[in-house]
Amino acid sequence: MKLTSTIAALAGLIATANAHATFQYFWPDDTTSTNTCVRAPPSNSPVGTMDATMSCNVNGDTGVASKCTVAAGSTVSVEMHQQPGDRTCTTEAIGGNHDGPVIIYLAKVGDSSTAAGSTASWFKIWQNGLITADATTQTYYWATDAMNDNCGKVTFTLPSDIPPGDYLLRAEVIALHVAFSSGGAQHYMSCYQLTITGGGSSSPAGVAFPGAYSLTDP
Repeated sequence: MKLTSTIAALAGLIATANAHATFQYFWPDDTTSTNTCVRAPPSNSPVGTMDATMSCNVNGDTGVASKCTVAAGSTVSVEMHQQPGDRTCTTEAIGGNHDGPVIIYLAKVGDSSTAAGSTASWFKIWQNGLITADATTQTYYWATDAMNDNCGKVTFTLPSDIPPGDYLLRAEVIALHVAFSSGGAQHYMSCYQLTITGGGSSSPAGVAFPGAYSLTDP
């Protein structure tokens, strides 16, 4: 009996880990993708709302060698999958009913290959949440469902009026399947190192991670 319970518990843990995911690829246009400018986390485990690693995930303050160069106002994409290097479209990008919004932030930094996300000022540039809801059938279509239907890709437009220079881009999924309890929201994020050309002179107000969200946010 005890062995059966242990096996069942382990199976549940494996299934949960397989449902978790990380943002892995960046698309500077609609034909090219790369994973050279992402600060990839060491695992697909979620981050807690008040965790010190809320900015760019575990080890996310450590940069990588490459930057991705894009123009202000251009349309770009990020791509999420459950396991590193597995871009199979028949596998959900994030599974296990990990439904919730997808949010994109930018932070202006001096050098995106060395800047720490934990001390950066982040401003939101895009988000998508609950897209459709049918209370009668209790059918809900979230941004994560749209991402799964698009083989893990999330497409958005960079602001056209931000100054040129280096930025960190923070892509985040907030899974709400256990968010009925305080601190239950699960955060999955990766940061990308960008150099943005063109643009203007706007200076959006920013927030810090952790700190932008609270444990009691609805």
